[in-house]
Amino acid sequence: MRVAIVPGALALLPQYAGLSDPIAELRLACQEAVAWLLEEGPTSATVVGDVRIGEALLPGIELGLNGEVVLVVANGSARRGEKAPGHLDERSFGFDEAIGHALRTGDAGALADIDEALGEELLAAGLAGLGMLSGLSGVEAKTWYDADPFGVQYWVVTWDCAS
Repeated sequence: MRVAIVPGALALLPQYAGLSDPIAELRLACQEAVAWLLEEGPTSATVVGDVRIGEALLPGIELGLNGEVVLVVANGSARRGEKAPGHLDERSFGFDEAIGHALRTGDAGALADIDEALGEELLAAGLAGLGMLSGLSGVEAKTWYDADPFGVQYWVVTWDCAS
């Protein structure tokens, strides 16, 4: 099974496009991860999280509950700096590092330990979708993007899973 994790950044939606692209590197990483997700020619995908992002990144692909591939829309804390949407909360760094480490290393089991209540306080999004990945095994992970522009932690990661 192929899985891609992308952030729920509204700037990825076409209606938010402008003359300049403040997230060009993130957008490119999402496009590359989705191209990898689709390289074996699936005709359907399951989107977990913000379906608008899924529709924008997967045009022409049927979206449903039993897709051949999975796109998880999730991001870490939005409280990683004084100018972040939620302002600075020092807890965000450890919280995001634990999730980021699990994503980068393919440690699916660690995603079951996400503290969703803390994530809500830290303005993280899509954590339930990440938790759904906790039962996967034989994960080969690739990180396409890992940064916190605007004080929000974004990851673009792909997982090739045995099950």
